[in-house]
Amino acid sequence: MKLSASDLAIPTGSVVLVTGASGFIATHIVDQLLLAGYRVRGTVRDEKKVAWTTELFTERHGAGKFSAVIVPEMSIEGAFDEAVKGVQGVVHSAAVMTFSPDPNEVIPESIAGATGILRSAAKESSVKSFVLTSSSMAAAGGVPGPNKHFSIDASTWNDGQIKEAWSVTSAPFPPTHSSVVYGASKAEAEKAFWKFVEEEKPSFKVNTILPDANMGGILSLQGSLSTGNWIRMFYNGAVDFVKGLPLQWYVNVDDTARIHVAALVSKSVQNERIFAVAAPFNWGQIQAIFRKLRPSKSLPEVMLGAELSNMKVPNERGEQLLKDVFGRPGWNILEETVAENIKDLA
Repeated sequence: MKLSASDLAIPTGSVVLVTGASGFIATHIVDQLLLAGYRVRGTVRDEKKVAWTTELFTERHGAGKFSAVIVPEMSIEGAFDEAVKGVQGVVHSAAVMTFSPDPNEVIPESIAGATGILRSAAKESSVKSFVLTSSSMAAAGGVPGPNKHFSIDASTWNDGQIKEAWSVTSAPFPPTHSSVVYGASKAEAEKAFWKFVEEEKPSFKVNTILPDANMGGILSLQGSLSTGNWIRMFYNGAVDFVKGLPLQWYVNVDDTARIHVAALVSKSVQNERIFAVAAPFNWGQIQAIFRKLRPSKSLPEVMLGAELSNMKVPNERGEQLLKDVFGRPGWNILEETVAENIKDLA
């Protein structure tokens, strides 16, 4: 990092709590925090995840820098009270990833997780900084219509999917209801986060990070791959799957993780919603990258469309943090991101 000691909201060597530490994005957040000189306490749901996350980060960074604690159910009142003790920073990356179509099974737990850990942190005087992993879906979900251009920004909320999610609360659910409920859960959880901050006025600084489709390197195949598996599925022939995905923006997961770290440790980043999005992409571009990287690989001959997302996203702030805090030239490009994602595949 390029920040001087006087610019740090929490000094290097401090302990940072990262929830959901076995997740695709969270493993990279932990990795970047350890690279930056912090110690990390990660919450996971069971003993198996304690074992492999501890082994992973010990191999990468040495013993004693990462520890895991079990929080089996984040929606229970006080679930994080013990986990936050003595930490100076908190990154709440844990999310409900069941993709249930029932809003009653997803949204209340998501809200309880976000507000519950805030409540735990507010009782712990050592906490100086808090970052919530949100999603671009908290600001906008889906395309409003064919060829219609639209913009989202820090004042935008995905109220459309919140309304749609709660419009059907019992089976049979529409085919797309799982994704609608997920988008609504991210929006409602982040709204609850900011409402808590406004009303309770905790002593620590807060920020939220809103990434779109995270792709790139995978630190462990034992964790949740989430969107990190999309490129790999396409590489292995899942054409129909990717054709069914909405047009989106990509971001390299390491860039998302770095922006989390910057928002957590920089004094100058406070009360912001920061979009972690690099550029719009389509699967035809990724198909062309496959052919460039692996010319001998037998790939599906079907040609995919060249359309790009018509959503406009303000990604300048995220790029500025990559440059100012980490000395990066900007966002990782799509070709490098794809190469990192498939490097272990034949």
